[in-house]
Amino acid sequence: MTESVVEQLTHKRVLNIAIPVVLSNATVPILGAVDTGVVGQLGLAAPIGAVGIGAVILSAFYWVFGFLRMGTVGLTAQAEGQGDTNEVAALLTRALMIGFGAGVVIIAMQAALFWAAFKVSPASAEVEGLARQYMAVRVWSAPAAIALYGVTGWLIAQERTRAVLVMQLWMNGLNIGLDIWFVIGLGWGVQGVAIATVLAEWSGFALGLWFCRAAFAGAAWRAWNHVFDAARWKRMMGVNSDILIRSLLLEAIFVSFMFMGAGQGDVTLAANQVLLQFLMIASYALDGFAFSAEALVGKATGAGSPSRVRRAAILASGWGMASAILMAIGFAAFGGWIVDAMTTAPDVREQARIYLPYLVGLPVIGCAAFMLDGIFVGATRSGDMRNMMALSFGVYVVCVLLLVPMFGNHGLWLAMLISFVARAITLGARYPALERAAAG
Repeated sequence: MTESVVEQLTHKRVLNIAIPVVLSNATVPILGAVDTGVVGQLGLAAPIGAVGIGAVILSAFYWVFGFLRMGTVGLTAQAEGQGDTNEVAALLTRALMIGFGAGVVIIAMQAALFWAAFKVSPASAEVEGLARQYMAVRVWSAPAAIALYGVTGWLIAQERTRAVLVMQLWMNGLNIGLDIWFVIGLGWGVQGVAIATVLAEWSGFALGLWFCRAAFAGAAWRAWNHVFDAARWKRMMGVNSDILIRSLLLEAIFVSFMFMGAGQGDVTLAANQVLLQFLMIASYALDGFAFSAEALVGKATGAGSPSRVRRAAILASGWGMASAILMAIGFAAFGGWIVDAMTTAPDVREQARIYLPYLVGLPVIGCAAFMLDGIFVGATRSGDMRNMMALSFGVYVVCVLLLVPMFGNHGLWLAMLISFVARAITLGARYPALERAAAG
């Protein structure tokens, strides 16, 4: 990389990466609402439940491979920082191979996977039958959906988040249009929703490849000796496996939070579910600035400059904290209204308001954890991410065991917040080593 990259580490550069990601994330809940609304026009409860549970099951299978986005960002950004254009192209090929391979495995194992999913999450015979019809169609876009993780990571590493936004808008817009046509116009029911998603995901993948066309213009993407270099594959798989373990531990926190909440009663469980939407809003917003950190820290690490790493981390984190403070103010001012918009049940509204202060504080308390995740992804310090997540998970478990018996649901929310603090402290303690490693 040239010295001009140092001069370009500006607030504008951070925002150019972050804002399209925030806008892209904002479209995600809209699609889910339209899927539900379109199927709801059939006038029956079973199709709504079938689409909901089918989408959750498939998303869970795909999510397992979410590491592909984060691992691809860090490795590609570092290759960019080193000026290694051959490796940048080869990384895209490897990411596509992993994504396609994972999708093919899911298609081949669909019968066993669906059976296991319904054993874990049983449904009525009618809902399960319709859900299986939905999943049997939608699973055929698994290679495209998972490979898109790699394409997205590759584009983010090059700070091309506007392309990511266009991909998301195209897929969601097409999906919504086809939903309406297939379900309401043609009467295809839940299978119509699935076909719409399959077509949208494959077309989105095709659009993503078009955005990556510069990589395919040269020969490096198919220089097979380089693509299949054992040392580079080992590094990529090591980074991805570390991130997978970290992500599974993080998911275990959220799943156990829901299970523990269920033990507090139906009303408290419903209130927690409503309040978790605040966490989703915060994560969608902070993701944009974490992605900025991934790309900029990755390039600075590839260039071997600790000073660039530090400046990238400070700039991205500063904007992340500013957005976190604004969200906290917004949650404090409008939190009650948001709760009322999400549920009409008086007892759930009342219960949610009791615990709302935890969500007001969450964006600010959790900001450092989000930003440090982005910084460590960019630097491909995945071993630290795995180990510090394991420590934080342990802290969370201890807090749950101590606080929930004493304070009930208050203790559960405290344990959640403390887990964010633990992630920030443990990763923060490893940050000096990250800078030292960047120096080579």
